[in-house]
Amino acid sequence: MLKKRKILLLSLAAMLADPSLSLNADDGCPKVRIGGYIGERIDVCNRGMVMSRDVDELVEPFRHKDDTKSWSTEFIGKWMLGAMDMYRYNGDPALLAKIEAGIRDLVSTQETDGFIGSYAPGARLKHWDIWGRKYTALALLSYYDLTGDKAVLDAAARSIDCLINDLESRDADIARTGNYLGMASCSVLEPVVWLYRETGAEKYLDFAGRIVESIEEEGSSQLITKALEDIPVSARSAFPKKWWSFENGMKAYEMMSCYEGLVELGEVIGEEKYLLAARKTAESIVRDEINIAGSGAAFECWYMGRERQTIPSYHMMETCVTFTWMQFCARLLEKTGDAFYADQFERTMYNALMASMKADGSEISKYSPLEGHRSAGEEQCGMHINCCNANGPRGFALIPRTALTFNDNKASLNLWLPLEAGFRAGRVNVGVNVETAYPLDGNVNVTLHPARPVEFTLALRVPEWAGGIFNVTLNGEPQACTAIKGYVSLTRKWKDGDVVAISMDLRTRVVELNNMQAVIRGPLVFARDSRFGDGYVDENAVIQVDKEGYVDAVPSIAGDSFNWLDLQVPMVLGANLEDPGEKSVRLIHFCDFASAGNDWDKSGRYRVWIPKTLHVMSEPYHRY
Repeated sequence: MLKKRKILLLSLAAMLADPSLSLNADDGCPKVRIGGYIGERIDVCNRGMVMSRDVDELVEPFRHKDDTKSWSTEFIGKWMLGAMDMYRYNGDPALLAKIEAGIRDLVSTQETDGFIGSYAPGARLKHWDIWGRKYTALALLSYYDLTGDKAVLDAAARSIDCLINDLESRDADIARTGNYLGMASCSVLEPVVWLYRETGAEKYLDFAGRIVESIEEEGSSQLITKALEDIPVSARSAFPKKWWSFENGMKAYEMMSCYEGLVELGEVIGEEKYLLAARKTAESIVRDEINIAGSGAAFECWYMGRERQTIPSYHMMETCVTFTWMQFCARLLEKTGDAFYADQFERTMYNALMASMKADGSEISKYSPLEGHRSAGEEQCGMHINCCNANGPRGFALIPRTALTFNDNKASLNLWLPLEAGFRAGRVNVGVNVETAYPLDGNVNVTLHPARPVEFTLALRVPEWAGGIFNVTLNGEPQACTAIKGYVSLTRKWKDGDVVAISMDLRTRVVELNNMQAVIRGPLVFARDSRFGDGYVDENAVIQVDKEGYVDAVPSIAGDSFNWLDLQVPMVLGANLEDPGEKSVRLIHFCDFASAGNDWDKSGRYRVWIPKTLHVMSEPYHRY
């Protein structure tokens, strides 16, 4: 067993025995254990979607190498990336053994020219070949990062060398290969940059530069130029004559994947415009695409979906888009320290991501619409899996790595979750305990346990929905709360038992769009569900709010019911005011969006956006 892996396992054992110890000091990353609802869902996902996967089936296409157009080679890479993050989180030896066996089998399929993939020799560089090679390289590099296994790093390097040779020998422009204006192929930029960082070999930096040149060519996606020109993500290419084609430049997942590599390359070479292009793209996605549940896209493409989210659309909110958006936000949070991205991550986590997984963890949906019902996606590429089954667990495994980060002597609490964590400030082990019922209420207690007094900064995220009300005390003494980039920071020499108490404004309110109403509370979205049996979920209504748009309703944990949270919302149903009964206010059950339709029973129905009954005697409708 390699030394690095030994340290990792010892760190986890230390965490479970004593949360005051640094839990992953070998790589500088905090070790986090999450409790409550989110922690339970992570564990369910691990059991149902990670540990249960037949890894041998995922490797099988690599053994035959007779593929000409499928994306079967993405599955093992996606599963591996999620599984390794799950292992970083839970340290389960059985999971590590499963990962090791899969990596060993995968590397055994490598050909003498370095190729690891499923495509036949004559079909290389076509369709999803380079996309699949990207995921293989990312998995190998992640395994090297986890274990320090140089043989696996060498396998990753040889696989990228093979790609470089294939492109050169066939005189191929990478942005003219694959799908979606070459974005699928060009997303290989990320592991290429990672490989350069690990090896220092200039050939990888040169290759990265050529990929960017190809991206920026006339007729390619021009992801940097079009972002800097503030072109909305859905308008960066003409409407395609054929949807699933090279000419479709609106494909959400592949577009964001390219920016992952651009951000990393920009950091390596000191080119700030790459990060700026990524930030401008994220701003467009939030402004134009992301819906109330924190996801977007229809038929997997951007479509100005934020304004259109109240219109039922085919194939809304693909889970691959949901996860990739979360990963994009997590990366931009890491690079900028801006809480804007943590806010986006949190909303997507609680709603779109949690909604994607069946209650028992046995399946992850391909699409999670804002109304209707959820269902399993099709099995793809002749295998018992699809892209979202492979990608979804990565979203769950990403949560612990985002919840608390430690960089430049600053511990940032990015997500308000009940958790225990440990990190190392200088040479001092520091434990953290966070107690909270958030988002049921806005109260949080953070207790610090340094092994000895040590100075560092504790940064506390102020959620955008806190309404500017964010009060902090340290050991009972009120603290100044000036937020910078969405964080209130406390710098001092911390001692064991120091307690930071936080209270923030967290009320239930109604938002309106296109004469529709939706109920939210902090990052949470609520929905009607037919299983409550309290009326027709599609019925028009008027939700009763005060002058500021708040609702007199506080959620409670539902207990043994199908849902996590229960919320009773005061409403006037229907449009018949002649009937005194219909004029009366009724308390109607809503549940958290993640729980809505979580049995995937097609005989049931849920709905987020409630049609608002028009009242022409009141402003602003009288003028019509």
